[in-house]
Amino acid sequence: MKVLTVDTATIVATAAVVDENKLICETIVNFQKKHSEKLMPAIDHMLKDAGLTIQDMDAFGIVNGPGSFTGLRIGMATVKGFAQALDKPVIPVSTLEALAYNLPYADGVVCPILDAQRSQVYTGLFRFNEEEGLVAELEDSVMDIKALIGILQNYADGPIYLLGDGVPRFYETMAEALPGIIKVKQHLSMNRASSAGTLAVERALKKQWQDYKSVEPVYIRPSYAEEQKK
Repeated sequence: MKVLTVDTATIVATAAVVDENKLICETIVNFQKKHSEKLMPAIDHMLKDAGLTIQDMDAFGIVNGPGSFTGLRIGMATVKGFAQALDKPVIPVSTLEALAYNLPYADGVVCPILDAQRSQVYTGLFRFNEEEGLVAELEDSVMDIKALIGILQNYADGPIYLLGDGVPRFYETMAEALPGIIKVKQHLSMNRASSAGTLAVERALKKQWQDYKSVEPVYIRPSYAEEQKK
C-alpha cells in the first residue's frame, strides 16, 4: 500500500511516499515558509524521480496540526484535492506525534515543542512501548513554557528528549530548570514526512482512515485575530 503524506505544519515543507516495507521517496525544504509556491512542484519532482504518479497512491496522509494556521490549510487543501480527485481515503497524523516518531525507540520520554508564539509552545509527551509502539502520556496541548517545565520535572528521573522548532528559542530556559534534558540533533529535530508517513501506513493497513470531507486541521487554540474579535 503506497501512501503519500504531506506535512506543512511548520517552516518545513515535506512530503514522502511510504509503503508497508520501506520509505520510497521523500522531499524536505527547511528554508523560508513559501509552502504555497514550493509544495506542488516538490511533490511532482519527487514522484517523477521515483517513477510514480499520483494515481499510484492508495491513500493520502496529512499532518493536521497543531502548527502554523496558514501552513496547515495549505497542506490540508492539497491532500483533500488529491483524495477527492482519486476517491482515496485520508489518514490524519498529529504534528507532535509525527515529530516524536523521529525517535521511536528512545529510552525515556520524548517531548516535541513547536513555537506557538506569545511564550507558548504546542507540546505533548510520548514514550515508546514495545507492545503498543509510541504512546502519548500527555495529549497535544498549548501552554506557557513554565507550565511545561513544571510537568517535565515529574519525569526528571529519566532521559527527556527535546525536539522541534521551539528548541532554539526555549532550550536554554528549559535546560536551566532541567539539567538532564537532551537536545536532539537537528536532522531529527524537524518534521519529516517519512515519520508521519510510516504512522499513516500503519493506520491505513488497519483501515483507520477518513473521507476527505471529514478531515480538518486541528488548531488547538483560536488564532490571535479570532481571539481579538471576542
